[in-house]
Amino acid sequence: MTEETPGFDEKPDVPSDAAPEDAAQAESADKAGSAPAGDVPDVALQAQLDQVRTALNERTADLQRLQAEYQNYRRRVERDRVTVKEIAAANLLSELLPTLDDIGRAREHGELVGGFKSVAESLETVVAKLGLQQFGKEGEPFDPTIHEALMHSYAPDVTETTCVAILQPGYRIGERTIRPARVAVAEPQPGAQATKSEGDAKGEASDEESGGPEEG
Repeated sequence: MTEETPGFDEKPDVPSDAAPEDAAQAESADKAGSAPAGDVPDVALQAQLDQVRTALNERTADLQRLQAEYQNYRRRVERDRVTVKEIAAANLLSELLPTLDDIGRAREHGELVGGFKSVAESLETVVAKLGLQQFGKEGEPFDPTIHEALMHSYAPDVTETTCVAILQPGYRIGERTIRPARVAVAEPQPGAQATKSEGDAKGEASDEESGGPEEG
């Protein structure tokens, strides 16, 4: 019976005539076979990294969505602020329109003189700075969206419904109409267009007859 000598590990069998390099390779192969499993990629760590990436993408999308909502909120607030400002200015200026009408009538009658003229011009300057614009001119086509017809007549020298007199000018702030222009309108004379068309047709017929070949 053979006794094992303690303190000595078993080594792989190496031929006695093998070179030192072969012995080193055999020893390396023995160590590789007993290497720990930590050298293999850790599947659990990779799964954890994937979860972190997914959570990061979700948080990034949430931040982008929150930023877009904030930008839309700022635009709405700015739009509402401008609207409120226009409404407040329109309410104030609407109360001043009768005074502006009086100033206009005084100017037409040559009564805008002296200190009253300076005050009137200062008031007109202030309301212009607030965005008030006057509109309405004689001779422009009638537009029911900005004109209010108070008088109606027929005229032979118009081809469409036309503002022939401005009874009260209109006022607007930006695109908001505070008061339409109150006007007198004139329409083409009834039957004038038909008569004109018949006259044109007769004239063309006469030209054709006069331009034909003469008979021998």
